[in-house]
Amino acid sequence: MLGCLGTAIKSSAPQWLVFADDWGRHPSSCQYLVRELMHAVDVTWVNTIGMRTPRLDRATLVRTCSKVRSCLRPATTDRKPERDHAAPAPRILNPPMWPWFTRRLDRRINRWLLRKSLSRAIQDVSRPRIAITTIPIVADLIGVLPVDRWVYYCVDDFAVWPGLDQATLLWMERELINSADHIITVSEVLQHRIRSLGRQSTLLTHGVDIPAWNLAGVTPFEWPAEVKSPVALFWGLVDRRLDTDFVLSLAQQFEGTLVLVGPQQGPDSRIAKCEQVVMLPPVATSELAGMARAATCLIMPYSNSPVTRAMQPLKLKEYLATGKPVVARRTPATQDWADACDLVDSPAEFVTAVRRYWRDGPISVVQTTARSRLSYESWSSKAEEFFAQVMGTSVGSQNSDN
Repeated sequence: MLGCLGTAIKSSAPQWLVFADDWGRHPSSCQYLVRELMHAVDVTWVNTIGMRTPRLDRATLVRTCSKVRSCLRPATTDRKPERDHAAPAPRILNPPMWPWFTRRLDRRINRWLLRKSLSRAIQDVSRPRIAITTIPIVADLIGVLPVDRWVYYCVDDFAVWPGLDQATLLWMERELINSADHIITVSEVLQHRIRSLGRQSTLLTHGVDIPAWNLAGVTPFEWPAEVKSPVALFWGLVDRRLDTDFVLSLAQQFEGTLVLVGPQQGPDSRIAKCEQVVMLPPVATSELAGMARAATCLIMPYSNSPVTRAMQPLKLKEYLATGKPVVARRTPATQDWADACDLVDSPAEFVTAVRRYWRDGPISVVQTTARSRLSYESWSSKAEEFFAQVMGTSVGSQNSDN
């Protein structure tokens, strides 16, 4: 259906200006949706500075150098296919930005820098020009940039995200919520939060690229020498949202290795020091599929906290699509799939469930049948609804606040 959608709307060619994390830096729902719509809309993706206050550490230095190099490069306009996807990339901009936004002066500087850089990028044509943002730090651009519509795609509760300037982000997000023309949320928890702040929103949960996670014919990954089987595998951002008690309890009582794959953002040092835990850097989706094939069980040992209750992890549906055993912390997002995986509430339950799959092997017929619902969760179908919501033409969305 998406191909028909693209053909129908190509003549009007709406222009989208998307503010989000750096394109291609790590998977995000916004990137998946935009990839599906690249042949239907003209997308300019704006890489931003992120929301963490700069610190005097190695991670900040590396990130700063990367951003400086990006800002010195001209806009990327070629749209060649990326490593993991057949769809082309959008036009990518790396505008210069001031790395702070706590004070009013910081915000004025960034507003001036972004307005100067982006106004030239927005073509002066009569077609719709729509700004979409997943981050609140661009709230000051509403009413400043020459766009026709602002959409807030709310993917997390940044006011409770560990390591961020929560007070400033909450202030800027409230301005964004009050001023946006439309708000899309990825979880019911976030939808309720938006309602508590006086606005309505529509719910659009994450999708999944089912063929990418079909392990039939996938070559199992060859683990480094320090990884001993069996393997309990996690992929994603390795940070303070992981429950240290869950991870260490499993490490101490599991006969194999816990492998955590992905960028590290200040995880508990006790996890990093545990000999039974091996941390690997981010890899391509094709390599993740090979890792899943070689793993005994896929795990999501998140803490029970405001930030984890609000989020909807992309990896959940990816895990389920592999057909492998999945053991996850019970949260509002995972509860909808309680019949398709093992949900646990304590470290003891977590250890028991993972060890059971090492002994007993594959998932049950009940879980296999429940996972058939994934066929309705494709990124293609999610992108059609996202397009309709962004353009203000959706009728009968998945779940609307009324």
